[in-house]
Amino acid sequence: MNTVDVAVLGTGTMGVGVVHSLLRAGFGVRAWNRTAAKAQPLAGDGATVAATAAEAISGADVVITLLFDADAVVEVVSQAAGAFGPETVWLQSATVGLDGTARVKALADEHGLKLLDAPVLGTKAPAEQGKLIPLVSGDPALRVRVQPVLDAIGTRTVWAGDALGQGSALKLACNAWVASINAAVAQSLALAGALQIEPSLFLEAISGGPSDTPYAQLKGKQMLAGDFTPSFAVDGVVKDVGLITDAAQAAGVDSALLSALRSLYTEASRNGLGEADMAAVYTAFLPR
Repeated sequence: MNTVDVAVLGTGTMGVGVVHSLLRAGFGVRAWNRTAAKAQPLAGDGATVAATAAEAISGADVVITLLFDADAVVEVVSQAAGAFGPETVWLQSATVGLDGTARVKALADEHGLKLLDAPVLGTKAPAEQGKLIPLVSGDPALRVRVQPVLDAIGTRTVWAGDALGQGSALKLACNAWVASINAAVAQSLALAGALQIEPSLFLEAISGGPSDTPYAQLKGKQMLAGDFTPSFAVDGVVKDVGLITDAAQAAGVDSALLSALRSLYTEASRNGLGEADMAAVYTAFLPR
């Protein structure tokens, strides 16, 4: 049994997988979720399910936040900040953007919390398999203390820099790529079908070539099967693309493609698919 205790705040699609990966590695895990029913099944897996965020944090060596957005992270940690120990390290792993990370940093500074900016690259299956890629930035002196935790949830860690926020900046660039690939695959499949070509031939045509990616094949097959079981939900993409757009505009990078992406994913959400997998953006391309 690992002597390090980890608190996981937020046991949605990603948080559940992270808890399971930590348990497999022998960590003591305290789990908390705003909707308690989502966390309760984890008790049967070996986690301690806490009634409050403060209860989960109390006595933990590492705290991981995997809440939906910056507002949720700031609200929850503000209320529970007094439960952090002087040596507790906070891994802020939700995707909150640059402004959100600045708010989180201000909160940590106010309460004297040891914070690392640590969003993760990956979705439901990698979280369950311990194959996420943490993108971490912050005080290098804290790295050795959290590396075993990062190793348990990920295949490798990318240290993005010593300044808080560099991990989140990298996450925005990565998510721009993921949202773009997914939408591009949807567009090509829909176009093939509209031109009276069997859509699966698109995936066959690019298979193994320089323009192919495993992600294109994975999402393309989901689209054609109409399997929108959530791994990364449409509403999450809408939120993230908004954060990416804000960052791009602030940095002077053209955001035309991002605006188009946001419109497409928003359309899928408005069609009642906000909680469905991002592959559901395929429906926004289909001929009316």
